[in-house]
Amino acid sequence: MDSLTIRRATADDVPAIIAMLADDPLGATRESPGDLTPYHAAFARIDADPQQHLVVAERAGRTVGTLQLTVVPGLARKGATRTIIEAVRIHADERGTGLGSELITWAIDRSRELDADLVQLTSDATRTDAHRFYERLGFVPSHLGFKLAL
Repeated sequence: MDSLTIRRATADDVPAIIAMLADDPLGATRESPGDLTPYHAAFARIDADPQQHLVVAERAGRTVGTLQLTVVPGLARKGATRTIIEAVRIHADERGTGLGSELITWAIDRSRELDADLVQLTSDATRTDAHRFYERLGFVPSHLGFKLAL
């Protein structure tokens, strides 16, 4: 299998990222890959923020995965810095190959490099396969999350 490269996303990666976000039952109801205008505006905000690390995984010149890592400094836990892993997606052709593990391991290693004390993530309650995946990687389902759409 060709080697994997994980790199910072560029504006040129937006279509591939959005295609992966839309390629599942939940994403299909939330994303609109036919109009990339709002995504390019969001990318510009993300790219300008040094606390945001939006990355893509490439294999043989093809985008096969993505995630966003956010650094959140805080006062809680004696001033701990945490990172939040969001929007993890693996291209359908690459699921089950170990790419997800490589991508999450990259995020954990990068979090250490950024002097984070804690890595956290949320996963939709319906994604039971993802929950088992994260638990295999050492994540503990320690909290109950809440969201409020605005």
